[in-house]
Amino acid sequence: MASQIEYKFFEAVEKSFDKAAKFTNLDPGVLEQIKQCNSVYRMFFPVKIGDKIEVIKAYRVQHSHHKSPCKGGIRFSLSVNLDEVMALAALMTYKCAIVNVPFGGAKGGITIDPKKYTPYELEKITRRYTSELIKKNFIGPGIDVPAPDYGTGEREMAWILDTYMSMRPGEVDAMGCVTGKPVSQGGVRGRKEATGLGVFYGIREVCNMEDIMTKLNLQTGIEGKTVVVQGLGNVGYHAAKFFREGGAKVIALAEFEGAITHPEGLNEEEVFQHRKKTGSILDFPGATNIVKSTEALELQCDILIPAALENVINGENAPRIKAQIIGEAANGPLTPDADEIFIKRGILVVPDMYLNAGGVTVSYFEWLKNLSHVRYGRMEKRFTENMNSHILGQIEDLTGKKVSAKEKQFIMHGADEVDLVYSGLEETMTAATREIMDCWNKNPEIPDMRTAAYVVAISKVGTAYSELGIFP
Repeated sequence: MASQIEYKFFEAVEKSFDKAAKFTNLDPGVLEQIKQCNSVYRMFFPVKIGDKIEVIKAYRVQHSHHKSPCKGGIRFSLSVNLDEVMALAALMTYKCAIVNVPFGGAKGGITIDPKKYTPYELEKITRRYTSELIKKNFIGPGIDVPAPDYGTGEREMAWILDTYMSMRPGEVDAMGCVTGKPVSQGGVRGRKEATGLGVFYGIREVCNMEDIMTKLNLQTGIEGKTVVVQGLGNVGYHAAKFFREGGAKVIALAEFEGAITHPEGLNEEEVFQHRKKTGSILDFPGATNIVKSTEALELQCDILIPAALENVINGENAPRIKAQIIGEAANGPLTPDADEIFIKRGILVVPDMYLNAGGVTVSYFEWLKNLSHVRYGRMEKRFTENMNSHILGQIEDLTGKKVSAKEKQFIMHGADEVDLVYSGLEETMTAATREIMDCWNKNPEIPDMRTAAYVVAISKVGTAYSELGIFP
């Protein structure tokens, strides 16, 4: 327990930064500027809960202004503190740089347990938090754009949007002040599953790299690989779903109340419904219970996906991890001590700072949609379908052969919004994976994929500062 209390998340991010900085050619002053959080806003505000006044503690940190606006989620949790918010804001800067999303990193949080409040009370807290951000110019489509995170979702983002629009009447791009909204409120289709899908795309690309798989003594490709997922929240649920649909076997799922395992694989939706009905994933029909949730991390598997909170794999339990690939779907699930152990053991850690960038990538698509005021696919869907239909008709006439109804439907289909979002996300994650691996291959002294990812991110942020003329 003592090691968890002493653990400083922001310091861990700084350690990873320093480890990578020596592989860049940037001036020490530029590196220092990139590393620091530019703006830190800590606030206390009163909210009437029942017949009492509660003073709520909250934060918003803007890590970097090398690009505008800043971008980052808002989490509701009792564990929210300044150290955590600063670390997550820094990770957002590097994450956006790696996946070529033109935002500076930010993060926000409110130190509450959302389960202890009614929806009406949560709405009051969220709206008051938003008004505090507006007062200090810490929110706006060109300034700082929040999104959902742990403990928040579409509902909270809709409250933020409504509060912003009421305090900034007539602002034509107001919908772009926040992302992760319901589709009816300017959200984009595909945003909810984006982070989990991005995790799948990133790991799939790694598994398709023959040289990497040879080093790990694994077969190329996702199909048939065994996967353990920790966390059945939005990210863990969708990661498990896409791995299963991609041909992998999800042999274990873990939540805070315990874990379950099945050698033939689990269906995440069936487990989710069981938990909804009984209040626990334990005692799922046909599965074996693991009473201590953390023990699931130590199961024999090909791929381990920690998709819960930070600091779950550290120097104490890292030697017992048996996975060959660890995909960080959560933010900061591994400590620097664990990283060092995995480097020595030859276990590949696919780092959070790019692997869980699916959320911010699709948030970027949503932001662009809000600024353009038009739904993706609206302008070209019908044109594409008509053109494809015409081409198909010409081919059938020339060859004298008819295409089956199923194939015809597939060929003639014009892209819907969700098709374009998935396509854009797949391209983003695939390109980012290749760029990081290319950096790592070109410099054999770089010890791991995390350091390679930091090198890519730091170089891009440093270049942006230089191009702005801030540094010579």
